[in-house]
Amino acid sequence: MSTEFRIVFCSCPDRSSAKALAERVLRQRLAGCVNIGATSTSMYWWDDHLHSDDEVILTIKTSTSQLQELLSTLQQAHPYDVPELLAVPVAEGSDDYLKWLGQVVSS
Repeated sequence: MSTEFRIVFCSCPDRSSAKALAERVLRQRLAGCVNIGATSTSMYWWDDHLHSDDEVILTIKTSTSQLQELLSTLQQAHPYDVPELLAVPVAEGSDDYLKWLGQVVSS
């Protein structure tokens, strides 16, 4: 059952945009739960320069069947030109939680 789910990480420039993206994917039933993390500092290369910016990370729980639509929705609505969108498979988890997640995410 656990391979049916993915955790998606998405960095956002601020809490306001993070909350708007979270609400959008939840209302569309593309995710069952989104955690909005605390502000952290991201360091990265962009246009051949090293950057350091404060960002907020979303941790999004979804089903494999909704993954592509979720990524597409995030890509279209995100304020960044190249948003960080990384999906990892769920190897194991609580049977009750995974059952709930499967019920609340549309397929």
